[in-house]
Amino acid sequence: MTTLSPVASPPAAPKPPGPKGLPVLGNLLDLRRDPLGFFTNCAHRYGNTVPFRIGPRRALFLNDPDLIERVLVTEHRDFPKISFIWRQFRAVLGDGLVTSSGSLWQRQRRLCAPAFAPARLAGYAEVMARATEQVLEGWRISEVRDLHADMMTLTLRIVAETLFGVGIEADIPRIEAAVADMSREMATRMVRPVLIPDAVPLPGHLRYRRGLACVEDVATRLIHQRQTASRAGHTLLDTLIDARDETGASMSDRQLRDEAVTFLLAGHETTALALTWALHLLGQHPDVSAALAAEAGAVLGERPATFEDLPRLTVAEQVVNESLRLYPPAWLIGREAGRDCEIGGHAVAKGTPLYTCPWVLHRDPRFWAEPLAFRPERWVGHSDRQRPRFAYMPFGGGPRVCIAQRFAVMEAALILALIARRCRLVPLQEEAVVPFPSITLRPAGPVRFRIEAR
Repeated sequence: MTTLSPVASPPAAPKPPGPKGLPVLGNLLDLRRDPLGFFTNCAHRYGNTVPFRIGPRRALFLNDPDLIERVLVTEHRDFPKISFIWRQFRAVLGDGLVTSSGSLWQRQRRLCAPAFAPARLAGYAEVMARATEQVLEGWRISEVRDLHADMMTLTLRIVAETLFGVGIEADIPRIEAAVADMSREMATRMVRPVLIPDAVPLPGHLRYRRGLACVEDVATRLIHQRQTASRAGHTLLDTLIDARDETGASMSDRQLRDEAVTFLLAGHETTALALTWALHLLGQHPDVSAALAAEAGAVLGERPATFEDLPRLTVAEQVVNESLRLYPPAWLIGREAGRDCEIGGHAVAKGTPLYTCPWVLHRDPRFWAEPLAFRPERWVGHSDRQRPRFAYMPFGGGPRVCIAQRFAVMEAALILALIARRCRLVPLQEEAVVPFPSITLRPAGPVRFRIEAR
């Protein structure tokens, strides 16, 4: 059993073996060249606790579910998010749920939780189904489409409408361009070993600041409209505006802005990527695609999909779960040692970054039969109970598990079922779709399909 316990003095124990790296740069070049391969190789060659260096900074890779559970759950207060990474994004995300910590995070988490209660999900499902049908109406038989781009547009529309309600349609093109600019810059910063202030006029910084100004303008305007207008209280933003803590206090305008921008950015890309990879896998497995289409036809017929349909869309949910296993959008999760400690028998200094890689865990033969195979049927029944809890963690884990995970799985399952009911997607790329790991796990290029009648 792995252990986590305090030590009285700075670590001096021998470090476990790991990739040597280069002077000054450490393992930075390997990380930039092929981060998925780097962490996979670390697990295969060096085991469950592997030290490496990001430039001059020492870090530790963890690949043991029990140890990960202790860091994320049992002693999570001693292992906060990695500060030197997230402070680079504070201009965008502020003190939203992704970046905040301590008592502020706890308060905001409690205030945001009602927005994702089961009673609210039914209303969101209606928005998801309607937006999907509107997008599918624009598809034409025999045309070729980039489904990654389509899924990004669709999920952004869904999160914008569930978050803000009406009045967002005209802003979608601006938001799409702004989000793309900010995402590219944030991906660059993830592998940058030093902090370069936003004020430095690098081209990426200029695009980043323009994108931020656009998103803030839209968010601030719509927050003000929802605060002052007569509203039915059905949007996610309405729930945040109406939320009160134990003292009766509500969120400040700044807190509303931070959470709105966080949900807008984080709430669409991860689901879009889950859908993109699911459609890619379905294109490679026409038998599963046919089973999904048969289920959608039997459950939905020709009527609109509803929240009540979800328990019977079992194949759709299994496809979502298996796609998240093979291509987890949150492919890397980081924490920071908040004190000198001992992890798995190895001394770790305060401030050391700790990383775990769901991409590696989800493909580990210790926990998965035929780990590289796409087998949605592995999710039938309760087979997941045979594995350690943290052998599967597409949404993180512990108190900071993604608050919108049920929203995301519901959205992906509904969209897949609606696509399968209407049309058949024929992949056009003979070459493999290559994953590009940045903040999230994106395809490196377009994901082209031809639309055919079902």
